Amino acid sequence: MVDAETATALFSQSYAEARGKFLTVAGAAGLGVDSLAHPLMGRDGEPLALDFVIDGAPDSGRQLIISSGCHGVEGFCGSAVQTMLMGDDAFRSACQAAQVSVLYLHALNPWGFSWWRRTTHENIDLNRNFLDFSQPLPANPGYDELAPLLIPPHWPAASANQAAIGQYIMTRGLPTLQAAVSGGQYAHPDGLFYGGDGPSWSNQQLRTVLRKLVSDRQRVAWIDLHTGLGPCGVGERILAAPDDPTTLARTRRWWGAGVTSIGEGNSSSAPLEGLMFQAVVQECPAVEYTGIALEFGTVPLLALLDALRADQWLQNHADSAGPELTSTIKQQLRDAFYVDSVDWKRQVLTQAAEAAQQAVIGLAEV
Repeated sequence: MVDAETATALFSQSYAEARGKFLTVAGAAGLGVDSLAHPLMGRDGEPLALDFVIDGAPDSGRQLIISSGCHGVEGFCGSAVQTMLMGDDAFRSACQAAQVSVLYLHALNPWGFSWWRRTTHENIDLNRNFLDFSQPLPANPGYDELAPLLIPPHWPAASANQAAIGQYIMTRGLPTLQAAVSGGQYAHPDGLFYGGDGPSWSNQQLRTVLRKLVSDRQRVAWIDLHTGLGPCGVGERILAAPDDPTTLARTRRWWGAGVTSIGEGNSSSAPLEGLMFQAVVQECPAVEYTGIALEFGTVPLLALLDALRADQWLQNHADSAGPELTSTIKQQLRDAFYVDSVDWKRQVLTQAAEAAQQAVIGLAEV
């Protein structure tokens, strides 16, 4: 397991600090960094960007993608993992021996990372945004029903509001609530898990990188790093690829029989619309693609939902929220997706290192 001192050093307390560590380690490793600048500035006035690094032969047929910050505030975990792997000589040597190049995508949603939001600056959940927007968008009647309760006019929510949500859970069950709320919705731009009405900035930039650096590979693996769902500190490996028998079998051969599948109903995640892995399928149709979302648990589901509700309320009512309530809500949101303890950090880094090593072995198989 990663030692406490290393774990503490790899994690950061802000987007700017995390990006600085990522860029510093890349420079020390002799790796070039390309950046796609975000049009807005960060919380502390810092520039924002999707930074990407290729470690290894750029013409290798075997490509491992490791990405962070799809859901902004979840980037603290992913950035630390990326910085660890780029600075790990043993991991880099194993990749070289296996003829695997690694593409690090740092802060897919840099605005959300900096401002401690899960969404992009468009209030879009990036992992619900990969749809064909020329077609009718999915309906979510479950969310439509809950929408008036989820973001109330005042925060903290009144006792009647909390009681109504509690009654919904008692009568229909927590899984039904989770599916309705988190599955993705396209009718409430100021609501939770909004998938957008067109491709977000992050969606477009990711596709640009994939077309440029990945589309000509033969075999591609992707580990997309997330936090929030599941037991605290446990990394669930969730299939993030087409849910066909061949791909699922290959994914479990590489990452273990414990890989869960939303389609099979054994994941901590509810069924979702507009998943990000579709970008690889669409932009790189010739590659053999295998991918997982590596999701590290933080706090119980209802605490997570409460933090998201409060943060969306704040986004919708920023002018009426005082500084004390604003600070409380933002800290609650960050704490829901980043457990700032040494034990959690060590668990995250150790499990992520194992998953990365397994991906390299899988990519190298004949």
